[in-house]
Amino acid sequence: MAGPVQNRLCGKLRMACGLDNYNFRDLFTWQLLKTIVMGQVLSLLICGTAVSCQYLAIDKVETPMLQSFLNYVLLLLTYTIILSCRRGDRNILHILKTTWWKYLIMGLADVEANYVVVKAYQFTTLTSIQLLDCFVIPVLMLLSWFILKTRFRPIHFVAVMVCLLGVGAMVGADILAGRDQGSTSDVILGDGLVLLSAGLYAVSNVCQEHTVKNLSRIEFLGMMGLFGTVISGIQLAVLETRAVAEIKWDLRVSLLFAAYVLCMYALYSFMPVVVKMTSATAVNLSLLTADLFSLFCGLFLFHYAFSVLYIISFVVITVGFIMFHAVPTYSALPGETIDESADISAPSSTDHLLSAQKGSQRSETLTAVDAL
Repeated sequence: MAGPVQNRLCGKLRMACGLDNYNFRDLFTWQLLKTIVMGQVLSLLICGTAVSCQYLAIDKVETPMLQSFLNYVLLLLTYTIILSCRRGDRNILHILKTTWWKYLIMGLADVEANYVVVKAYQFTTLTSIQLLDCFVIPVLMLLSWFILKTRFRPIHFVAVMVCLLGVGAMVGADILAGRDQGSTSDVILGDGLVLLSAGLYAVSNVCQEHTVKNLSRIEFLGMMGLFGTVISGIQLAVLETRAVAEIKWDLRVSLLFAAYVLCMYALYSFMPVVVKMTSATAVNLSLLTADLFSLFCGLFLFHYAFSVLYIISFVVITVGFIMFHAVPTYSALPGETIDESADISAPSSTDHLLSAQKGSQRSETLTAVDAL
């Protein structure tokens, strides 16, 4: 009797996790490998911005708003101009007349998220920032559930916990190595700023996923360039006029600015491609390795102490990322009753990886994600 009962319990558990009728041999595909590689390219670009910022800080240059402003200007000069040449219903004039306020919110959230997290370094430690910055993932999943109608299975939450364990191993290695940069002048304020930044990033990423999957990448980047330039330009004039005037421009500083801006521009240009293939949540899971790449660079550039926990952290985060893609998420239609025991591999699901292969993921979820 124990055998049949055990089999039924295992079957119910597999069904609850979304693993029923699922062949794990189909998981390790070229599509998954491409997704992992593209996610790590994004992490390397973030690493490039971190390293260039570190060298700018060594040269006593701390102008985060100027750096962001230059990135938004590049987006403006490319994607906004392309959008301005578009004809039809989704030209830039039509967008500004109808949905300008949505892109204003998106641009404001993105600009302030970048600025607030940099300010947090003045008040709290690197360890706190690394841990609390992960708050973006649960917030993003929550917003995706209610706004994008994305439905997650238990295995997705387990995968997120595995990734966060990897981050914990990285932070533990930092503590053992004594690498606790930042400040302790006002830890509560600094930690609050990190949480605020995570929430703003989540809002921006949800807006990005909605736009690139249901409208276009050019529209997202064009409007981000327009509103990002205006918002960051105003903030730059108010907050950093004196700091910019004190910069001692030479070839080294100019190259560091160029490296930072080009890495950010490539990150903003490439990230919507990966988001469209997967989801904003999956992309943020892959970005958890960005700090590890920065640490590996720091071993050679800034003589950080090495710890085997860094390697363990990278492996654990990668395993969690693969687990997240083991079972597809799907989007519920408005008014649809969610059957938790349903087979999500049915045609009504929107597997973010498999739909990229089929090339038609938008057709079934256009009305579902129109909540924005």
